[in-house]
Amino acid sequence: MDREINTRNGDYSGQTINNLQNAVYLRLMTPLGSYWGDKKLGSLLYTLEREKDVQSVSLLAQQYAQQALQPIIDDGRATDIFVATLQTHNGQLHLNIQVTEMTGEKFIFECPVKVI
Repeated sequence: MDREINTRNGDYSGQTINNLQNAVYLRLMTPLGSYWGDKKLGSLLYTLEREKDVQSVSLLAQQYAQQALQPIIDDGRATDIFVATLQTHNGQLHLNIQVTEMTGEKFIFECPVKVI
């Protein structure tokens, strides 16, 4: 069992989990290529922090998240990952990610992405 990482501040929440939630968080929030142990771990979501809050950014965020999470499916830890975006036009874009684990158990992961 792992300790849950809070998606709002990146700190541990104090709760324990036994699913892929931390793996999803780390793949999304780590800048692609910055982890010394695996240069393929991470996403390009950090590049959106300087983008304007327009519709095309929502599509980019969805694509970047899907690319970052694909190795979880390739490794056989999940059977399906669905990424949806919600654009609130207040400086944040919200990713709603539904992960289906190999056991058939599903969980929803929410991740905010800063934009200008």
